[in-house]
Amino acid sequence: MPRYSLLVFLYLLSVYVLQAQNKLAEAEKLALQYYEAKEYEKANVYFNELHEYNPTAWYLYYYKSLVAVKEYDKAEKITKKQLRINKYNVQYYVYLGRLYGIQNEFKKEKEYYDKAIKELLPMPPYIYNLASVFIEESKYDYAILVYNKARKESPDYPYFYERAEVYKLKNDLISMINEYLDALEFRESELETVQMRLQNSLGYDDETGGINNPLLKQELQKRIQKSPDNIVFSEFLIFILKQQKDFNGAFVQCRALDKRFKEDGRRLYDLGRICVSNQDWECAKRCFDYVVEKGPQHVFYDQAIVEGLNAEYLYLTGQARQDIAALKALEEKLKTSLQKYKSIKMQLSLLRNLVNIQAFYLNNTTDAIELLEDFLTNTQAEALVKAEFKLLLGDIYLLHGEIWEASLLYSQVEKDFKYEVIAQEAKFRNAKLSYYAGDFPWAKTQADVLKGATSKLIANDALDLSLIITDAIGVDTNDGPLKLFSSADLLVVQHKYQEAILRLDSINLLFATHTLGDDIYFKKAQIYLGLNQYENTETMYKNILEYFPDDLYGDDAQFKLAVLYDKYFLQPEKAKQAYEEVLTRYPGSIYTVEARKRYRQIRGDFQSN
Repeated sequence: MPRYSLLVFLYLLSVYVLQAQNKLAEAEKLALQYYEAKEYEKANVYFNELHEYNPTAWYLYYYKSLVAVKEYDKAEKITKKQLRINKYNVQYYVYLGRLYGIQNEFKKEKEYYDKAIKELLPMPPYIYNLASVFIEESKYDYAILVYNKARKESPDYPYFYERAEVYKLKNDLISMINEYLDALEFRESELETVQMRLQNSLGYDDETGGINNPLLKQELQKRIQKSPDNIVFSEFLIFILKQQKDFNGAFVQCRALDKRFKEDGRRLYDLGRICVSNQDWECAKRCFDYVVEKGPQHVFYDQAIVEGLNAEYLYLTGQARQDIAALKALEEKLKTSLQKYKSIKMQLSLLRNLVNIQAFYLNNTTDAIELLEDFLTNTQAEALVKAEFKLLLGDIYLLHGEIWEASLLYSQVEKDFKYEVIAQEAKFRNAKLSYYAGDFPWAKTQADVLKGATSKLIANDALDLSLIITDAIGVDTNDGPLKLFSSADLLVVQHKYQEAILRLDSINLLFATHTLGDDIYFKKAQIYLGLNQYENTETMYKNILEYFPDDLYGDDAQFKLAVLYDKYFLQPEKAKQAYEEVLTRYPGSIYTVEARKRYRQIRGDFQSN
């Protein structure tokens, strides 16, 4: 063929191919467009052409579209054609079976489903294809049979997870759970994966905590009874119990494992620390006591003693009414332990708790200051640790009435750690000292700087301080009322409560037009609460809600009133109503999340399983 003729031929061929491709592209577009619009008769015109061009790629669209218009014979024909193309793709037997089922030929339907499983090549691609088709057709039992056959052929990979997902679709939760537990028994290293998958399948409840389904605990307990030496099921149950904050249940399981395997108490020690962080003081004590009872030869003995004393401190200082006799007894235990344990790591918690009890609960600032000064002078602790204790010493100096000494310590920490969060804490304490001293412009300047602090807590406190100064002084620059208020605030810090109340009352007598009404009520509420005078506390909160509901402390008063009914008066119905008021009157408050949670708990939404 001459070269010119060849070029013409190739050109014409390329034009033909391009036209054919354009025609197919148009057919694809129209077929899918009609299919999505459920205009199946029109779609089938194009699917027929596309199927002839590429049977495998367009089979499923064409099959479904034919079934939709009840052209069962044609659907059967193209399905059998697919089987001829590749006999190993046995999922086409399922599509045939479905056709017979639609036409009420149930015997033939079953025959083809069984045939699909019988002729299945037990190789992963074929297994997953067939199982997914059965699942798509909601034939879950057949999907299980597929995985059963696959399991027999490959014992090293028994398809636990795949079977579990099918049982989940069937809503057969017990079978699903047991598939996951079988996977765990098969290979203990699957624990984390099994936990994650069960959490996703059974749901995770932030309110009640953890995997929220009683069936899992039930099945785990059965496994533990059946195989008590298989530690992985006990580990899993402990994980669930911790998530659901059933710490007593977790204690029982941890103790059983510790005794059975003659362990060193670590499980109970770790659980005790978790109990402390969740304020379950009784269970924390049981955990630490158990470790201590194992004797000093065990590695966690000393740590359990220190952690137990810390739990006791947190419990006693967190009570609505302080038990002075119990605090004095704890003071003696802390002194004894501080003499016994000389390592800095062991001493820090003991010292911090001891001086806090002495200074802030037993009014013994002298001994507390002496202890802290000795620690700062003679102990080789890290600089940051010493800085933390300097701040504490400054707070106690302030309580003791030595404001200059407190300011000096705060300034040292601010200077030495200018780029650390602790420097911001020190700076805020100095700003408060300026506020107590009546130097409001400087206090506000410092507070405004700290509104951008890294610590959210410091930033919020700085914002509150700035707002108090701005609102109290106002446009007339009369700082007389605020000087009385800030000095009363200092008296509260120094535990001089009666003097503080008298000074707050004097503001109303001396300055009739002051703007500190809600601040005074709120401060008096804090004082009365500290003195365990709950009726007076209630009156102060109610005064704010009656006279200053839209001012700075409106939402604070509403939420704290609810807490007062909830935790102090033990009146759940009144607490529930007060929490509801937080949600309806102050929907943008920072307290809404906690108020909603407590409201729902009182209502009984989270009964444990």
